[in-house]
Amino acid sequence: MTKVFHFDSPRERYICDAAVVWCFDNRFDVGFRKFLKRIGVTYADPIKVAGGAKCLASPDEAADREFVLKQIRISMQLHKTKRVVLMLHSDCGAYGGLDGGFHGDSKLEAESQRGELAVATDVLRSLLPELTVDAYFVDFEGVWHVNVDATPASPE
Repeated sequence: MTKVFHFDSPRERYICDAAVVWCFDNRFDVGFRKFLKRIGVTYADPIKVAGGAKCLASPDEAADREFVLKQIRISMQLHKTKRVVLMLHSDCGAYGGLDGGFHGDSKLEAESQRGELAVATDVLRSLLPELTVDAYFVDFEGVWHVNVDATPASPE
């Protein structure tokens, strides 16, 4: 092997502030990282998959949900994670995008994503009740906290 880049990194294991389930759409990366820092998430275990929390709420295949749950459990085991932050965003291709999935109606999209986040939260609370779950919807203007307790939902 040839060393091509040098950096120093701490060797100590960290306690994770939150496992963060979010989409890999890079348009929201900088803003959401800044937001995470603002809410006290310095040490995150990012779980980036197409659709983010969609994998928990309405996965295309059962294996998608199991994969995300396994990653959360590993975070809990290795880094003593006690909190999960769920994220969905506007114009997500996993949902068909704003135009394709919601006919360009941003209010319909936001309401639908609120329901999806409630379902994803219910899934986590039923399977991993020891975790605290926070849910957020991100659009092109900001980050919106979703009160999932105000939305009746049930997992598929």
